[in-house]
Amino acid sequence: MIPYGRQHISQQDIDAVIEVLQSDFLTQGPAVPAFEQRLCELTTAAQAVAVNSATSALHIACLALGVGPGSRVWTSPISFVASANCARYCGATVDFVDVEPDTGNMAIDKLRQKLEQARSSDTLPQVVIPVHLAGASCDMQQIHYLANEFDFKIIEDASHAVGASYQDEPVGCCRYSDITVFSFHPVKIITTAEGGAALTNSAELAEKMRLLRSHGISRDESLMSEPSHGAWYYQQLLLGLNYRMTDLQAALGLSQSQRLLPIIQKRQLLAAHYQRLLTTLPVGIPEPEAFNISAWHLYIIRLHDKTKRKAVFDGLRDAGIGVNVHYIPIHTQPYYQQLGFDWGDFPVAEDFYERIISLPIFPELTGEQQQFIAEKLAELVK
Repeated sequence: MIPYGRQHISQQDIDAVIEVLQSDFLTQGPAVPAFEQRLCELTTAAQAVAVNSATSALHIACLALGVGPGSRVWTSPISFVASANCARYCGATVDFVDVEPDTGNMAIDKLRQKLEQARSSDTLPQVVIPVHLAGASCDMQQIHYLANEFDFKIIEDASHAVGASYQDEPVGCCRYSDITVFSFHPVKIITTAEGGAALTNSAELAEKMRLLRSHGISRDESLMSEPSHGAWYYQQLLLGLNYRMTDLQAALGLSQSQRLLPIIQKRQLLAAHYQRLLTTLPVGIPEPEAFNISAWHLYIIRLHDKTKRKAVFDGLRDAGIGVNVHYIPIHTQPYYQQLGFDWGDFPVAEDFYERIISLPIFPELTGEQQQFIAEKLAELVK
């Protein structure tokens, strides 16, 4: 089976993890700060906070921005459920903004329309979480303009977009957001096995997220309510969580990050080859906007005839091609239906979902495998 995504572990990666295994620190050692510094270098963000998953990063990002009971958070319905769940963990109300039909990213016109309606009913969101589907950034400058006009904070869910660029700057620089979240799950651009990070240009937000990831505990005497009792002393300053990344994970991520540029370049070549192979087929081919350089985490095609989706999907799987669908609209999940959402609420997202198939894309995918995938797809769609 050709998987839709797969990690690549080099001998350098293995050696980096072994070095940590043989060191004095398996966790809370020097590897995590080194990985965080590397993320800052790659993105130009001032601060990075590494955690055990992107879901955890989204959660502490919401908490750091003051999301809680009574807050409203909006995100995209075309994403993994974590993009919405992070706000629910805080007790907030979640809503969604419909997407663009070609990219699946948050639609700016729909966002403005919804914001204007919310202003008239005094139900504006405190936070909006745009999702960079498949590795291509949303139009963050336009979302930032709206944030200034309607007074909300922005968390970029860039789980798919490590190594991507927007307006010639790296995704994660936080020029147009308060916090950006990355994922390092094995099928993502680079991996720490499981893991994530929250990046920001705010020292205050970074400090709060560092507290939140480790039980709310600090040894910084300047933050304490009384003088330190000694070198052993710490204080719990707020109710935090255990979301720490281990040094083993950080060492793997640090090693993988050294290959980020060639990984992105290979994914770009694979995407360009797919475009050549599929251009005559009755499918919509992903084409990021001019302001984007996609990380190509996913290669999502859209069938012109959505009634064929299941047959095409099953036929590709039967041929040993591990296609997938990204994603089932969050608002249609039973949990969110219990909160009052239903099919029909976000029609563009639902139509997008009913047409899409994610084809395999990962650096070790060969041209011969792509040719085979294209031929099987052609048989099934024609």
